[in-house]
Amino acid sequence: MNPGEALILFGHGARDPEWAGPMRRVRELLAAQAPELRVELAFLEFMAPTLDEAIGRLVADGACRVTVLPMFLAQGGHLKRDLPALVDAARACHPGTAFTLAPAVGEDDGVLAAMAAYAANFTRP
Repeated sequence: MNPGEALILFGHGARDPEWAGPMRRVRELLAAQAPELRVELAFLEFMAPTLDEAIGRLVADGACRVTVLPMFLAQGGHLKRDLPALVDAARACHPGTAFTLAPAVGEDDGVLAAMAAYAANFTRP
């Protein structure tokens, strides 16, 4: 991975700070697997940092390519309307940075298979 590349794990956010625990664990796993990759968390509401704040830090630190990965199960209203508008605003604010908006993590076949395998464990004696 190029040192100018960064990944933002984007979540909805919640009033309970423990809600972000799984996202923090994913960031820690990524740090162990790809220590050269800069990974930040960002949230739509209730929690900090916002997407704009996370992008600002990454760009200030030299990121020239930023991928935003929604940590959502599916493409609902926030991912169809709100997030694309936020990424478009970031493109306008940081014209020298390339942004990629990834599909929701829950729409990946591997993630779905892992969720099915996890669920199946509860149906076995």
